[in-house]
Amino acid sequence: MKLNKYVKILSWNVNGLRAIERKKALDWIDYYNPNILCLQETKLSTTKFDHSNLFRRHFKSIMTNICSKKGFSGTITYSDYLFKMEKFCSQIDEFNEGRIIEQHFENIVLFNVYFPNGKLNNKRLKVKLDFYQKFLDYCISLKKKNKSIIICGDFNTAHKDIDLKKTKIYSKSGFSDIEREYFNKFIENNFIDTFRYINGDIDNAYTLFPYRSKAREKKEGWRIDYILISEDLKDKLKDAFILEDILGSDHCPIGIEIDLEGFI
Repeated sequence: MKLNKYVKILSWNVNGLRAIERKKALDWIDYYNPNILCLQETKLSTTKFDHSNLFRRHFKSIMTNICSKKGFSGTITYSDYLFKMEKFCSQIDEFNEGRIIEQHFENIVLFNVYFPNGKLNNKRLKVKLDFYQKFLDYCISLKKKNKSIIICGDFNTAHKDIDLKKTKIYSKSGFSDIEREYFNKFIENNFIDTFRYINGDIDNAYTLFPYRSKAREKKEGWRIDYILISEDLKDKLKDAFILEDILGSDHCPIGIEIDLEGFI
């Protein structure tokens, strides 16, 4: 199967897929019509889920990774394409929290990732940093095999000062020096932050608005959701955006359009 010239990829932390279903908060998918849709924090406890109630859009492939702990984590990838290989990267997600979907289509490797949150305690922070490092090492090994890589997901870290509202406390979890350092290792290893590559240093570009602080009303957000691509794909990138008007979760959907002709 051949990819369309321009591929539209959307990514969204839904903060519970059943809650999203009740709110009918995925109706917008029929309008935006993505080729690939990556969802994080689905919180499903079974792979048996009726996806037909979410939107009318038909996808040829649905890949679900659930967490061994009920009502926690989880990822789903919907796609117009049938991939050559699919797996869950258990060597990285060693606690079986449903955090990674890896899919190969010829020379392209697509990842849907829900990175751990390190805010509970120092032990959980170590889990997060170890996850970051193992995942990066794996991506580097794929690049050495001449694979082009697309990483979609909730990184649970705001990368730069501009990615966090200035009224926030910078020392809190998700913006500590060590977390930002581990995120930046992806940039140092020639991965491209697609949103910044297309949009530059525009401010007030956030993807997370915590409910408790009424952050959306105050426009006090975080940008912790990203789509990264390997450097060999950067000239193929056509657009990158945040769908800030889409409601239903405390996160906003993000997306890219990319020309993958010649990479398959």
